[in-house]
Amino acid sequence: MTTAADRSPDTAAGLDDTEAAYSPEEVHQEFGENPNEVRDTNHYQDEYIKGFVDKWDDYIGWEGRAASEGSFFIDQLRARGVEKVLDVATGTGFNSVQLLEAGFETVSADGSAEMLARAFHNGRERGHVLRVVQADWRWLNRDVHGEYDAIICLGNSFTHLFSERDRRKALAEFYAMLSHDGVLILDQRNYDSILDDGFSSKHKYYYSGDTVTAEPEYLDDGLARFRYTFHDDGSVYHLNMFPLRKDYVRRLMREVGFQKIDTYGDFQDTYGEDTPDFWIHVAEKTYRTDEELTESYSTAVHTARDYYNSEDADTFYHEVWGGEDIHVGLYATPDEAIAPASARTVERMAETAGITADTRILDMGAGYGGAARHLAKKYGCRVTCLNLSEVENERNREKTREQGLDHLVDVVDGSFENMPIQDNAYDLVWSQDAFLHSGERSTVVAEIARVLVPTGQIVFTDPMAADGADVSALTPILARLHLDTLGSPGFYKAEFAKNGFNDYVFDDHTDQLTTHYGRVLQELEKAEKAFAGKISEEYISNMKTGLRNWVNGGRSGQLAWGIFRIKR
Repeated sequence: MTTAADRSPDTAAGLDDTEAAYSPEEVHQEFGENPNEVRDTNHYQDEYIKGFVDKWDDYIGWEGRAASEGSFFIDQLRARGVEKVLDVATGTGFNSVQLLEAGFETVSADGSAEMLARAFHNGRERGHVLRVVQADWRWLNRDVHGEYDAIICLGNSFTHLFSERDRRKALAEFYAMLSHDGVLILDQRNYDSILDDGFSSKHKYYYSGDTVTAEPEYLDDGLARFRYTFHDDGSVYHLNMFPLRKDYVRRLMREVGFQKIDTYGDFQDTYGEDTPDFWIHVAEKTYRTDEELTESYSTAVHTARDYYNSEDADTFYHEVWGGEDIHVGLYATPDEAIAPASARTVERMAETAGITADTRILDMGAGYGGAARHLAKKYGCRVTCLNLSEVENERNREKTREQGLDHLVDVVDGSFENMPIQDNAYDLVWSQDAFLHSGERSTVVAEIARVLVPTGQIVFTDPMAADGADVSALTPILARLHLDTLGSPGFYKAEFAKNGFNDYVFDDHTDQLTTHYGRVLQELEKAEKAFAGKISEEYISNMKTGLRNWVNGGRSGQLAWGIFRIKR
């Protein structure tokens, strides 16, 4: 049965001259009586009926899309020496034609026979003969032969897979068809923004046709049902898709085996100034040895690593911040020195954690290792310091040896987005003001769940956005950190709950965040002359601006900070 919502007004009243060439099955989509219950990977073939496919190019807007993409995909491929490309989501052929015109050997695959027919026609009109293959991604190696330097899966196509099993199988098939140093480029709508903040579109990227309106008709965590209205004739079609979250897709790619994944917003790095309509994931297959793991760090982690490895940052944090605990302090008075306030945070975090000599602790983002040495010295426990800055790690090792604690404290170079740590290895995960440096905090939470024993717990602090904060007000902070977002108390509660942690306590000390950054600013200004020649003027100027941004964000109520204690 076809519902009224699945027919265009013209179709319901009688086919016009253009539609007269179509059979009813070619213009009527079949979703049954309850379209929102249709959540089946195989259903996409029934959705891309001929009448819809024939109008798809009106939606794409080839000229507008070519202008918005520019040479982004071509540049990504050429930078990696790609020659042979498999387009697994050919659609009506836009990207395949672009690749052919750029000189790439291209094979064009799609699960929809109607789409491939239109793609072949479009290719011929532009002087190309597309090598088309109808193929289901779940059996890609069966249907398509050969090895490729790159696979592209564009046009928000991966969203048609409704089951976790189908998504993993498709990515595994992509991975298997790539050469040893191949690359997968996969895009998706920014469903995070749609689900969390509601739908909006700049109508500038990907789908830039000006005679079509596409908007969600129904949304939940398992379905994004989009309605496509074509204004030239009033026809209406629908697609049922799974609303993929960005970090979830990145995690699946990593778990399948991709070693480095860079994610772009609307063909560029975006750091909170605009909300992208689309995400583009560029995933490299090249395997990295343990010595080469830093090459696979995400852009956000690379930014943090380069910053903390710099001579300016090392001098600043070691001299101004104290060089032992370089984290937010709990101040007894507004003018208290930074070092005792920072030490008080460590004491407060530890006091209810039940630490004994047998407790195995992982300190994520350990900095110079002050907290780890305090815990090892006080409780006699073993602590592993995981940190991305090799400069800080070397200082940590030196200080640990000097204090005779190197038998209890280990220091490991690494990112907490992909920790070089075995499963079920720790009783307590500890972290202070580090998770903000990750662009993949959902992945960080999943990694914590992986390395903790079932009875383990997490104690951490993190500078965050307040729940309900105006993200635009945080732009100065986000831009300096090269991030799109900050975490929030609500975010961490939800993410840990997804991973089975339901015992959640948050001690709110947001006022201390403002006090702390204000104190650091005071100390920097006081010591500024003494640092002439030791720290660059540019660094000091940027640091003062950054500290003022934190202070202003805290005073305006847009930020949050405190101590989390979370258990399963």
